[in-house]
Amino acid sequence: MITIAAFIMHLLTETWHINNRINLYLLDAIAETSLSDVSASKGRNVGEQFAHLHNVRLMWLKSAQPDLLALADKIEKENINKSLLIEQLQKSGEAIAQLFEIGVVEGRIKGFKPHPTGFLGYLIAHEAHHRGQIALTLKQSGHPLDKKISFGLWEWGSR
Repeated sequence: MITIAAFIMHLLTETWHINNRINLYLLDAIAETSLSDVSASKGRNVGEQFAHLHNVRLMWLKSAQPDLLALADKIEKENINKSLLIEQLQKSGEAIAQLFEIGVVEGRIKGFKPHPTGFLGYLIAHEAHHRGQIALTLKQSGHPLDKKISFGLWEWGSR
């Protein structure tokens, strides 16, 4: 018999993994040369946006569960390339999944209120915001996402 806590943990981590696969799906569809695309309003380029997602995850790990930091490395601007982004997003994605597992057992994510489910919502909202910025940057730079990819970002049931 599965406990309620185990069921909730499963749902949180599976939802998180889907979100991370959506990020990787988007990254996979982007040409290496487009990682340097910058939006009309300036700011981070496409590669830096992906690095930011990863580095924010590390910021939360440092605050909430520092021992999980050993699973991934910070991405510096000068080192950004597609293979590094993929590797590190996979690693930080797994570390965050482990943080959710700990958070459900403890009933909280250290340094975040109100609760682990709220933290999941926060992270997904943050990452979805940047996915939108990435798509807009690519469009403004003359490298719009293929429609299949754009629609695929919403296919959570098959990612």
